[in-house]
Parts: sequence; structure tokens; C-alpha cells
Amino acid sequence: MQHKTQLTLSFLLSQVLLLACAEDLECVPGFQQKVFYIEKPFEFREDQLILNLKFDDCQGNNKLNFEVSNPDFRVELDGNLVALKNVSEVGRALFVHARSEHAEDMAEIFILEANEKRGALKEILKLEGNLGIPRQKRAILATPILIPENQRPPFPRLVGKVIRSEGTEGVKFRLSGKGVDQDPKGIFRINEMNGEVSVTRTLDREAIANYELEVEVVDMNGKTLDGPVRLDVSVIDQNDNRPMFKEGPYVGHVMEGSATGTTVMRMAAFDADDAGTDNALLRYNILRQTPTKPSPNMFYIDPEKGDIVTVVSPALLDRETMESPKYELVIEAKDMGGMDVGLTGTATATILIDDKNDHAPEFTKKEFQATVKEGVTGVIVNLTVGDRDDPATGAWRAAYSIINGNPGQSFEIHTNPQTNEGMLSVVKPLDYEISAFHTLLIKVENEDPLIPDITYGPSSTATVQITVEDVNEGPVFHPNPMAVTKQENIPVGSVVLTVNATDPDTLQHQTIRYSVYKDPAGWLEINPTNGTVGTTAVLDRESPFVHNNVYTALFLAIDSGNPPATGTGTLHITLEDVNDNVPSLYPTLAKVCDDAKDLRVVVLGASDKDLHPNTDPFKFELSKQSGPEKLWRINRLNNTHAQVILLQNLKKANYNIPISVTDSGKPPLTNTTELRLQVCTCKKSKMDCSASDALHISLTLILLSLLSLFCL
Repeated sequence: MQHKTQLTLSFLLSQVLLLACAEDLECVPGFQQKVFYIEKPFEFREDQLILNLKFDDCQGNNKLNFEVSNPDFRVELDGNLVALKNVSEVGRALFVHARSEHAEDMAEIFILEANEKRGALKEILKLEGNLGIPRQKRAILATPILIPENQRPPFPRLVGKVIRSEGTEGVKFRLSGKGVDQDPKGIFRINEMNGEVSVTRTLDREAIANYELEVEVVDMNGKTLDGPVRLDVSVIDQNDNRPMFKEGPYVGHVMEGSATGTTVMRMAAFDADDAGTDNALLRYNILRQTPTKPSPNMFYIDPEKGDIVTVVSPALLDRETMESPKYELVIEAKDMGGMDVGLTGTATATILIDDKNDHAPEFTKKEFQATVKEGVTGVIVNLTVGDRDDPATGAWRAAYSIINGNPGQSFEIHTNPQTNEGMLSVVKPLDYEISAFHTLLIKVENEDPLIPDITYGPSSTATVQITVEDVNEGPVFHPNPMAVTKQENIPVGSVVLTVNATDPDTLQHQTIRYSVYKDPAGWLEINPTNGTVGTTAVLDRESPFVHNNVYTALFLAIDSGNPPATGTGTLHITLEDVNDNVPSLYPTLAKVCDDAKDLRVVVLGASDKDLHPNTDPFKFELSKQSGPEKLWRINRLNNTHAQVILLQNLKKANYNIPISVTDSGKPPLTNTTELRLQVCTCKKSKMDCSASDALHISLTLILLSLLSLFCL
């Protein structure tokens, strides 16, 4: 609209300039007045003369014809603009295109309210005062050029003329700017001799709506004499673009039972034509509705805004009674304000009738039956309900609850999401001997709350009768697991404990016999009649079958039913430690260089499979050394370690050092272990322990040992 106003002011200014300089200029082809303001009446009457348009091509107006942008008007050959019929609504502007053999031009007629007309004239006067109408002659007069888009050949086509008041002899006109010597090049050109401006091809207003050119007058040597002067070229819109719906798909939602006049969605089309003309003035219409029931006119579209609203009563907008909850509307957008000559575009609007929770779920029957064996868990019956609401919503999805008959919380109910059925399950095994029958009261509701005027009725509750079947249950150990504490190494045949199992089937009076089920080490036996458990082997706490001092065995209790039922009992025997394991010594091999300066040979450690206090502190001792002098000694480092030290360097050989280790048990246990000591030759950080002299040295040691024994 701002651009339109600028064009109008430009036209007004050009006309004022023409009038001011008329006495100095030759005939200018085209409309003698290009812009008109008329006050809009209540109605333009048929054949009413509105105004007279003066057109002169300066050569007799041969083959002159006029075209009007609004088909409700025409221009007669004498330039009179008249109405073709009674017209009460027209656009904001009319365009009149005139064409003769030698010229063509465009005039613009603004239809204004009375106050708008006065304001427009006031603006014109203000413009004249501010800009100042030149009183002297202007060298170049370049009036704005209006060119309709989509003109047909032939080209080039004369569209305007630049006038030089001082004549054109010995000078040239030069045209420049976008559309001449700038991209897109070559659209316009000027006759160098007389200033006539031509267009060379069809124009597209939607591509470029305005061109700002410059014209100047130069001498034959190219020197500028006048200008440059701005020459505006405006492309006049034609209705060559259909309305388009670009933002699809168009999907709207409306809740069932909505009030008449509820807005569903908005449809908005786009027209690339000039937004200030009727070419882009859109009106909307519903062409078709599918389906057509319960009414062929379920919706209405605001012709100007494109808002789709409901027009039927809330009672007809009932999702459950409709043929389909989805309606498709073919929407038409027509330009030219919706007149018959307008171009159209269509789109499909999909409207979904959303469900609200106006139907309570109802059980398909008042009472359901179920049978379950005692001791069994899982689903025992599926409860079926009906609901007329939309299955894809919380208004249909069921939520079940047990409102009576479940004090022990033995039952639970969950919803099957696919079928909406209530799956009643036993989660705690039932006991026939306690109760053979159960009666549950179940209630069903929707995930979403019901609308205020709908309530849950008697059909939303149902009774479930459950019958418990008696089965032969296995005997039960008391307690289970069983636990005793015994010392390891108790005598074979010792009684560990007597197990006790009872049969839950108190009404069947069955007998029970016992047997060993799992005895990993084979240490136990059980009396089949009275359940007494005894030992058949020595219990060993250090056995690999004992974990964390506990030995575990399983026993069976079997009743006399048909078929017999079995119960399993677990026995944990905690074994107390006794000192029945001698300590062990590590390592048993050590190496030392024959010239070593550090004669600390090795640190020895001791370990014991028993538990405290039958283990450390350990006592380390050397057996009596043979020979005339002592060769080594042992020093205790702590409760579990000692160090062997040589008293002098020895020759390369192998030596066996007997060492005894005693634990702290009561009574203590002693173990003697020989430490093998290798004396090696060490050169350049390499140790040679080959036993080349070992035999000789060993024999010598043996002889010395024998002599020592004889001398004792």
C-alpha cells in the first residue's frame, strides 16, 4: 500500500509539472491527467457517467480503445467512464489502459470516502508547497511510465517519451539503469534522436515491479548536456496468478457437541499479484463437503478471513452418531474479490470430530465366573466392557478397580491395552483349606473424567465369583531353611537334627516320608519315618563343599497322595573349626650369590587352613645344624613370617635347610619343611646356578652329617 501511495504521489507530481511547463512543451502522448480521485457514492448506477478521461496520442487517436481493470465499468470512445450495472462494492482503485496506433498509457482512478478525498487533496497541496513546482523551464521532462505486464508481441513497443524543452537537434538521449545496461539488460531502450522509450519484451510484475532508470542528454561527442534525470517505470499488475494454498496439509479439530459458531481452523491462500488491487483480493468458499451427513452444510467459511466454523447444533455434532468422524472440505479461494472473472485455487481441509467422554463404560454382563486351582497364580478371567467413545482416547480406555472382596490383596486387575478388557489375576496363591470361594466386586471407569452431565451407573460394576479347586499340596518343612551348628570331625553316626514337615491338606489325612535330595559331600542320611538326620562321614570344615563355614543339604518330604506331592527343605550346618591342619611353609626354594654381601637369604611365610585361634602366631625353628660351625640362622619377623640369614658365604652348591613351623592351636600342630638353598656364581649381573659342584658338595655334606651323627 505504501508503494501504491508513492506511485500516486509520483503521478500527481508529474501532472503538476506538466501543467506548469505546458506552455514550453510540445504535445505529450498519453492521458492528459493520469490520476483521479472521486468520492465513493452509496452506489454507482447503471450508465452513470463518472468522469471523462482525456487521451491524446498527438497524432489523431487513430484506432483508440480503452480497457478497464474492473469489468463493472467501461470507457467509451470519447473517454467517458460509465458503470455497466448498479455497483455498490468496488475496489479501492480502477486502472484504465488506453492504446492507439501511436501510443498507449495508463490512468489510475482512486475511489475514496469523502474524508479520504479531502485528505488526499490536502497532501497534494502540501507536496506542492514542500517540493516547489518549478516556474522556469526544465531541460528534460521524464514523466513516469506505466506498462501492463504480460503484453503480447510485437516488440519493441513504444511506452513513453522523454522531452527536452530546448530541442533535440544535435543531441542524443541516453538511457541507463537496471533493465537497460544493468541486469536484466536490454529490457528498455531509448531512441537517441527523439527520446521515445520502448520495451523489448513481456514484463512480469511478480519478478520486478519497478524499474528506476536515468535519462540524460549528451552532445555528439558524448558529453552530458542535461541530466541525468530519474525515469520511473512501473509494471501494472494483471490478474495472472491464481491463489495458492501453500501451508497444507490442512487439518483441524473440533470437539463433539461444540456450540454453533465454534472456530475450527483458518485457511489462508496466497496470491502473487499486487496486494493493493483486486487481483489479489481473495474470497473463500466451500465447494464440497464429504460426507454430507447428518447435514450437507456442517461448516461455514468466512469469505474474507478464511475461518472455518461450525454451523450445526451441538446435538448434530455427535461423534457416535456420525457416519464418519472425519470430514473433508474442498475450499476455493478466488481473487478479484470473488467475482466470476477471478482466478481460483483449491485445497482440501480435513476436519476431525474429537471425542469427549460422554459415554460411561459398561460391563457386558453383571456376573463373571472363574475357577482357579489353589497354589496357582496368573490371569483367571478377562472382564469385557463396552464403550461408545473413541478407542484412541482416554475417554474409551478402561481403568478397573476391585472395590470389595480382596482383603488379603490376593487379586489384582489390569487393563489389556488392545482389547480394553480387565485381566483379573491371582497374585498370592489361594488356599482351598482356608476358603474355597471368593466374591469380588469390580468397578470400571475411564482414564479421562466423564463430562459433568454423565455419571457411572450400575452397569459400570460387576461381580466375579471365584471357585478354588483343591489340589494335593506338598508337605511343608518347619522351619525352612533349618540351621544347626556342629563341630567338624564329630564322630560318624552323630545326630545332626530331626526335621519336621506337615501336610497342608489337613482334610486328606496323609502320611509323610523323608529322603535325602542333595548331599554334595555324601556326609548325611535321614530316617524316612521320623526325619532324624545323622552323619555317615566325618564333617570337614575345610572341604570344598563348605562355603563360609556352612554346609548345605536338601531333603524331601513326600506325602501319600495320588499322585504324591513333594516338599523340599533346606538344611544349613555351620561347622566350628578344630585344629586339624598343620601349618605350611612358603617358599621352599631360595637362591643366593656365593660372594653376596647381603646374607639375608629369604623371607618365609606360614599359612594354616584352620581358623583363629588355631593358626598364627606361628613359631619358626631350625633343625640342628651339622658340621663344626653353624652356617645359618632364622629370625622371626612377625606372627606369620620369618627370615633366613647366612652366617658366612658358602661355596657354590645346593643346601637343604630343615625348618619347623608350629601353630597356636590347643594342642599345637608342627610341620617340618626343607628349604632348598642354591648358592650360585654371580658375574656381570648374571646368576649361574648350574650344579657342577653340587654332587661333590652334597656328598661332603652327607659325610659331615654322618660323622656328626656318629660323634653324638
